[in-house]
Amino acid sequence: EVQLAESGGGSVQAGGSLRLSCTASGFKSGDSYAGWYRQRPDNTCELVSTIDSGGTTYYSDSVKGRLAISRDNAKKAVHLEMNALKPEDTAKYYCAAARTYVEWVRGRADWGQGTQVTVSS
Repeated sequence: EVQLAESGGGSVQAGGSLRLSCTASGFKSGDSYAGWYRQRPDNTCELVSTIDSGGTTYYSDSVKGRLAISRDNAKKAVHLEMNALKPEDTAKYYCAAARTYVEWVRGRADWGQGTQVTVSS
């Protein structure tokens, strides 16, 4: 059974930084396609960032230049470095991972429970 666990959320002031981490068990994270989604207080969802097994990354326009995704295959972990945070970044952040990109696009990713990020102005 695949399990994902997020950590690192919290409350910061605008302009601050946080580092989210997602640790995986149950599969080889080095072969996985992983990413972060967020759900804002108004329940809108957004794909924030992804990273594939080769390290190729994607960022939504709303976070480009401020957030950085990385992976540590040895520790089966994916991280999201968040800088220059804005109040509109306030959301619950979810880690998701699939064994392959094909499984990802077919909606067969596994999900964590989420970690809350709150940015005050």
